[in-house]
Amino acid sequence: LFNSLNALTHLVYEDQDKAAQFIKQLSEVYRYVLDTRDKEVVPIEEELKFIDSYLFLQKIRFGDKLKVEINLVGVRAAVAPLALQMLIENAIKHNVISEEDPLVLKLYVENSFIVVENAINKKSTLEESSPGLGLENIRRRYDFLGNEKVVVTDDAGKFIVKLPVLINA
Repeated sequence: LFNSLNALTHLVYEDQDKAAQFIKQLSEVYRYVLDTRDKEVVPIEEELKFIDSYLFLQKIRFGDKLKVEINLVGVRAAVAPLALQMLIENAIKHNVISEEDPLVLKLYVENSFIVVENAINKKSTLEESSPGLGLENIRRRYDFLGNEKVVVTDDAGKFIVKLPVLINA
């Protein structure tokens, strides 16, 4: 919320129409958070609509330095609410995002998993290290919801998280 409001403050003076769009997308993001707080799963279509609103906000902050490739069209599945957003936020938090090194995120399906992948370009070690609570939260939610485990791979220059497809809708 803080980052969004900070971005909005600057946007109001630069482009009022875009600022109005930003406010609408911000309200969509928070509406979704409130609407799904008591749900165990949501259809992937709903999550992707939310992701579009969330990414609109992030692209205002990062512009072309953030690239997201979503190849989930026609996928019939359910996911834990906010899981994809948390993985995108995690990538943004931990990686350098610059003109020279844009952050490229890929979301796609592989076998019975929804995959979120990004190249690793970690921020300076001088920054506070993360306790990994977001990933642990996602793991626990998926352990509760199904038999398949969340798979996390952090090697070969890529960070990959595979979320089990919960329901074939």
